Amino acid sequence: MQSSFRRTRFAAAALALAATAWSAHAEYVWLEKVNDAPRAYVGELSAQRQSPSTVVAPRAYLADSKDLPVSIDGDALVVDTKQNADIRLVASRVAEKGVLNYYQARYGRSETKAVNDLELVPTEANGNTFKLLWKGNTVAASQVNVETSAGWSRVLKPSKDGTVTLPTQFPGLYLLEVTARVNGSVTVDGKKYDDVRHTATLTFDVKN
Repeated sequence: MQSSFRRTRFAAAALALAATAWSAHAEYVWLEKVNDAPRAYVGELSAQRQSPSTVVAPRAYLADSKDLPVSIDGDALVVDTKQNADIRLVASRVAEKGVLNYYQARYGRSETKAVNDLELVPTEANGNTFKLLWKGNTVAASQVNVETSAGWSRVLKPSKDGTVTLPTQFPGLYLLEVTARVNGSVTVDGKKYDDVRHTATLTFDVKN
C-alpha cells in the first residue's frame, strides 16, 4: 500500500458522505495524548482496541507535512514529538469484501486549516463549532458521531451551513468521527478498489 495519500490515483474526484449510523461495529483510528505523548489507536474509543499492525503505512505529521517518527508499543502507535501542536496521522487497511479504508486522524483543535484529505476543522481556534473539508473544500456531512472518554455519545446533524456545534460539558477526551465514500474506483499499486471509504476523526481534551 502506498505510504502517501497523495500518490493514490482517484478514478473519480467526487465524494459521497455516507449516512452511517453510530454502531458497535464502527472502526476508526484516533489520536490521544497519554502523559503528554501522542498515541494512536485502532478500533473504537469505548470498545476493545485492535492491534496497530492491522493498519498499513501509518504516517504522522504536523501542519507543515514533515513526517514524525512512529513506532508500535503494545496496542498503540506512538508518535515521537514534544511539540505542542495539532497532530495528524493517516493509515489504510483493506477490510472484508475488499473495502479499502483510509483512516485520517487529528488530535487538537487549535488550527483552522485542514491538512488531511478529509478533516473536521474548528471554525475558530479551540472552538466548539466544526466543519468538514474534503481536499480543502467544505462538504456537508450527513452526520457526525461523537463519543467521549466519560461515556457520553451523540449523533450530530449539521446545520444549514454544514457546521456542527458540540457542547463540551464534561471533562475528558472528545472524539468526533465521520465517514465518507468515494464515488468511483481507486487504483493503488496496480489494484483496483471499487468500494473506498474515508474515515476522519478529530480528538481533543477538555480540562476541568
